[in-house]
Amino acid sequence: MFSKKIDAYMIHSPANRCYFSGIDTSFGVIVLTEKEKTFFTDFRYESYANKSLADFNVVTVKPSELYDAIAKELKRLDAKTVGYEESFLTVGEFKEVKSALSDFTLKPSSDILRDKRAVKTEEEIAKIEYSQRIAEKALAKIIPLIKPGVTEREVSAELMFEMIRSGADMLAFENIVSFGECAADPHHKPSDKKLDKNELILIDFGARTNGYCSDMTRTFTLGTPHDELQAIHGIVLEAQAYALKHIKAGMTGKEADSLAREYIRANGYVKEFGHSLGHGVGVEIHEEPRLSERSDTVLLPGMVVTVEPGIYIDGLGGVRIEDLVVVQEDGVRNLTNFNKNLYL
Repeated sequence: MFSKKIDAYMIHSPANRCYFSGIDTSFGVIVLTEKEKTFFTDFRYESYANKSLADFNVVTVKPSELYDAIAKELKRLDAKTVGYEESFLTVGEFKEVKSALSDFTLKPSSDILRDKRAVKTEEEIAKIEYSQRIAEKALAKIIPLIKPGVTEREVSAELMFEMIRSGADMLAFENIVSFGECAADPHHKPSDKKLDKNELILIDFGARTNGYCSDMTRTFTLGTPHDELQAIHGIVLEAQAYALKHIKAGMTGKEADSLAREYIRANGYVKEFGHSLGHGVGVEIHEEPRLSERSDTVLLPGMVVTVEPGIYIDGLGGVRIEDLVVVQEDGVRNLTNFNKNLYL
């Protein structure tokens, strides 16, 4: 990070603050140099930061005095060029930063910080896997509650409750629970729609624990769905299996995406698979790398990505099956351990 002619990084975003410090706060800025780490916060988090960040200089400030304090610290550190998160700061915030730090050269650095997070350590992978186990435990717990007449909203609420009860700090993202025709909407919000016996049930969800997320999707049914939906489930399952078998370090995100996409296209579905095959998962639910038709990012060992092909038919329904995997030199290690059966 410090081979980019940057003396110090000024880190604002909650995700990057969590990554570099290990704690979640609603307010704070990290100043990071090659030799020192400083965490600026206010009275609300003073005790928490001092107890949690033994290897940081913790500076408590009033929010109105934040940038004056940062400028003083940067001068003490003899920093000349300061990297900042241009993709996070608003125009108003940047104007404030630029005015307060007029004695320094500011350099956009979001890409540098993003790339730093892309390859996970074994400790990070263990945290992601732990969040995945919590999510799977919660899904197994609520499946007996899924019966004709239950609503999407009720299933989502039970799933959230079970994840929190099982140890999650929060949801990784808002649950997606969709029945029947609603499953044709990839990001459907749970509604009061009641489940009919022969409808498909699509559930996409994840837990966030110790700062790290998980993500998975399963599609199943209690009865006998439309013939095309049964066929689609088989195609999506086979496409995912093919991708899981062949994804490995050294290929690009575009090449990984094509493994499943070409299989689905060969079976007659082109526009019906409209999203990318997958995305990185870590302190945020969506981060680098992207497994998409436009991604030239080279996959590296230690990257954690989703593999989630899908087919969606308006007016009929949809199928998505998603696993969370670690990229390795010769393939992937699947962190997901939950069956993909169509029939409950």
